[in-house]
Amino acid sequence: MSLSSCDTTVDSRGRELLEHGTVAFPVACYHDDLRENEVPWHWHAELEAAVITEGCAVVAAGNQKYTVYAGEGFFINSGILHGCWNIDTSACRLHSVVFHPRLVGGSIDSVFYLKYVLPLTENHCLESIHLRPSTHWQAEVLKSIEAGWSACVQEPIGFEFKVRYALSELIVLLQSNLPATKLHPSEKAIRDGERIKLMLQFIHEHYGHELNTANIARSASVCESECLRCFRSTIGTTPIQYVRQYRIQQVCQLLTSTQEKISDIAARCGFQDISYFTKVFREAKGMVPSEYRKMHTK
Repeated sequence: MSLSSCDTTVDSRGRELLEHGTVAFPVACYHDDLRENEVPWHWHAELEAAVITEGCAVVAAGNQKYTVYAGEGFFINSGILHGCWNIDTSACRLHSVVFHPRLVGGSIDSVFYLKYVLPLTENHCLESIHLRPSTHWQAEVLKSIEAGWSACVQEPIGFEFKVRYALSELIVLLQSNLPATKLHPSEKAIRDGERIKLMLQFIHEHYGHELNTANIARSASVCESECLRCFRSTIGTTPIQYVRQYRIQQVCQLLTSTQEKISDIAARCGFQDISYFTKVFREAKGMVPSEYRKMHTK
């Protein structure tokens, strides 16, 4: 299987557009350096599991946020808004496996799906898990992730069985070590999740225009203070900080995928003041846009 970095592209709701694997074999593995390509806020129907192989990263998923060090990993449940960023300017590499639940669950009326997969994906309080090797069962999960990832990369004879077996082991370990009682998210958590998706959709559709807290709040029919609270509690930043981060992400994509003038890209992404744009870009990427384009254009 071809190994690449996971270049995350999202639609207006923040749902990832990249197809992971194929319909026949819905799994893909990636090797990313977060110093080169951060993983912005997004969500997808697939399950995701990763191991940090070098450095450390900040992982945010739903209402959780934690630092993951080399040798540790994380699991992200289906449909959970999440992102992953380098913690500093040093290299941070990770192995990730993204797979659709049907890979291990089969048909929706199978015992594998009903007994093991469905209780996991329907547990909306299980947003993500920080996996540490110091906990025995989590160490086994980390081994399963690496086994599945290695089989995907090396493609030995029958590797599809090896991948499915490793990821099935991962699901069983999670199910065996999570509380048996089905958890229910609070009404507040559900409400915040719906509101943040509406506001992110509005930002993703209008990031090239003038945006402020007031019009972002109106997109979800809430007041400005509630908008601020929802952003801080859900993704740990303010609406305007998120807008700026999202605009920079879009600028980076255009810098490396088009030959447009930098000033035109800046304006297209909502930066009307070129001096301010250059300042913000340098703060975010540690270099000016022209340097970034030269470094990252293949």
